[in-house]
Amino acid sequence: MQQQVHFVTVATADLAAARRFYRDGLGWQPTLDVPGEIIFFQIGPGLVLGLFDADGFARDIDAGGRVETRPAGFTLSHNVATPDDVDRVLTEAQAAGGRLLKPGQRADFGGYHGHFADPNGIVWEVACNPGWRVDPDGTVVLGPVDPPA
Repeated sequence: MQQQVHFVTVATADLAAARRFYRDGLGWQPTLDVPGEIIFFQIGPGLVLGLFDADGFARDIDAGGRVETRPAGFTLSHNVATPDDVDRVLTEAQAAGGRLLKPGQRADFGGYHGHFADPNGIVWEVACNPGWRVDPDGTVVLGPVDPPA
């Protein structure tokens, strides 16, 4: 198996709320929107975020047992250029209906970050990480950052 991911699909309890938040609130353009089932957004080169109605998600992957459909134990991260951009994106997410979990602040890794949750509890980190970049060939570089003193 190649080391790559093309889709990140997350079960969401309220697909209509997800649509309002991402499409209407944040202005994201769907790649495909199947009302009552799933909505897809291209979030990077060759990478799609799918928000799948939780009941449909469970039916789609259920092999006879109960499938957990609540998002837990992960974050989606959005990197920006400056600490001011972190604060701006957190404000935009709140205005779109997201819930601020952690305001922008200096991070243990040395950058600056904050967290919000979308209306279905999907947690996003917004970060300014000076040690992160994407090279022209698409390679992600995670370099060291001086931690706060």
